[in-house]
Amino acid sequence: MNVSLQNIDKVSALLTVKLEKADYQPQVDKSLKNIRQKAQVPGFRPGMVPMSLVKKMYGKSVIADEVNKLLSEKVYAYIKDNNINILGEPMPNEEKQPDIDFDTMEEFEFVFDIALAPEFKAEVSDQDKVDYYTIEVTDEMVENQIKAYTQRNGKYEKVDAYEENDMLKGLLAELDEEGNTKEGGIQVEGAVMMPSYMKNDEQKAIFANAKVNDVLVFNPNTAYEGNAVEMASLLKIDKEAAAEVKGNFSFQVEEVTRFVNGELNQEIFDQVFGKDVVKTEEEFRAKVKESIAAQFVADSDYKFLIDVRKVLTDKVGKLEFPDALLKRVMLVNNKDKGEEFVNENYDKSIEELTWHLIKEQLVKENDIKVEQDDVINMAKEATKAQFAQYGMLTIPDDILENYAKEMLKKKESIDGLVNRVVETKLAAALKGKVTLENKTVSMEEFNKMFE
Repeated sequence: MNVSLQNIDKVSALLTVKLEKADYQPQVDKSLKNIRQKAQVPGFRPGMVPMSLVKKMYGKSVIADEVNKLLSEKVYAYIKDNNINILGEPMPNEEKQPDIDFDTMEEFEFVFDIALAPEFKAEVSDQDKVDYYTIEVTDEMVENQIKAYTQRNGKYEKVDAYEENDMLKGLLAELDEEGNTKEGGIQVEGAVMMPSYMKNDEQKAIFANAKVNDVLVFNPNTAYEGNAVEMASLLKIDKEAAAEVKGNFSFQVEEVTRFVNGELNQEIFDQVFGKDVVKTEEEFRAKVKESIAAQFVADSDYKFLIDVRKVLTDKVGKLEFPDALLKRVMLVNNKDKGEEFVNENYDKSIEELTWHLIKEQLVKENDIKVEQDDVINMAKEATKAQFAQYGMLTIPDDILENYAKEMLKKKESIDGLVNRVVETKLAAALKGKVTLENKTVSMEEFNKMFE
């Protein structure tokens, strides 16, 4: 066996593999023996089929399989052992690859085109100035978060008169054209409505200041602008029937209830941050503000990596790539989309490949490693962030563990978590090397940067 590499230019090479019969024959013999033991051939007991017949029936396919296995093994072993930084997969050379005939040949030669990664140096220093945006945590954000906490401990109370966002309960009855209760018409006892959800303002206004025992007349079709789903839910009928309902209904108010937020007290303090972590409303507000700011750090780091990416790609400049070969690789990976797709997306893919190579080099130079604990902790942080969206900042460890385990059962989740760990560590490393131009911006200003 002989494996050799011939450089064509700085970014492409030919990899040639020559196999002799002695290289693959032992494994071929072993495979044929295994087949002979299991082969079911009429007229022969299992394991007693003549080897000459087994070779005749399976010899060609076994040789092909074993040669291809050995070829793949040796190609990637050579690349690894010689630290060859290749892009994509080795591609069979379209001009120099000899024809292969497993029926007549015992020695084989395979020639591959290899795309080599360009050589460059990616580095940053304190001479590089990069913006770092801290999102301002406003009093309104804190107030909205605290409101979410108090709502969790809130309750519905009966009140005398309806106000916006109150809930009404009563008897709903379909009326005829004269305004009387329609015989055989739709009636719903204990019907529950929130007029604030009605789409028509005039219909909504009918319920203003409604009191218990008031009888109000409204038109559901007009109120909900013909939305069959909402009407079906209110009238307790199917959507098809609801779409045909056009007339007025009476609503006799039996109950008016209002949601009242819970009090901001020690119970809420303990629910959010743990027992006795904070003792006063002032401490609680400060802690909430701190928690919101912590949630924004990942967004700030993400924007920082986008900006440092531009700094690095500008410093590295345009890299040389074996375009024709990479387009072949891209076409193989996108057979169903064709050459037009490759031509339209090639430049963008090269941009992403350039950044990937830069990031790969930075990760190595900064000795960034991803351990199992890193991935588990990132899964927990992702879970915390999901709960935080609903105002839940203190989650028991056993729940975090269970959610993390579920995430780690899926390969795509693991890949995403590993990437997030790498980017978090890379952002931390690079922030310590460049000169940060710290800027505080509003959430609206920050979001506009991505438009």
